[in-house]
Amino acid sequence: MERSLHVLVIDDDSDVRTTTQWLLQDAGFTVSVVANGQQGLRLQRARPADVVVTDIYMPDKDGIETIAEFRQRFPDLPIVVISGASAASAGGNSHLFVARELGAHEVLRKPFDPEKLIEAVRTAAGSAVGSDAASRAHP
Repeated sequence: MERSLHVLVIDDDSDVRTTTQWLLQDAGFTVSVVANGQQGLRLQRARPADVVVTDIYMPDKDGIETIAEFRQRFPDLPIVVISGASAASAGGNSHLFVARELGAHEVLRKPFDPEKLIEAVRTAAGSAVGSDAASRAHP
């Protein structure tokens, strides 16, 4: 039996976490959820995910800091960004640009189309073929 992909969802909004978890589980993924980047980094060390889905705007450690630290510690780990930032929000576009520059595989604006999120996770996971979870799990 093939192991399902493990997705780590990082978002400070509990409604977004719950909805995203439900959508991804319904699509066949194993999903872990946490409320901030610090928790996400700890969980990745303890139980490595195959793909991370993270928000940008969060307290404690924002998404840009989180992506940068994931890139440093887990360079092969695919990352999908979900963000409520819009062109009208201060710095919204620049944060999304920085997320892409740091290696986010996909950037989706909230509210996102559920099918686009599922497709983005599958595409990001496919881009990591050839690097297994062990190579993404070093601290």
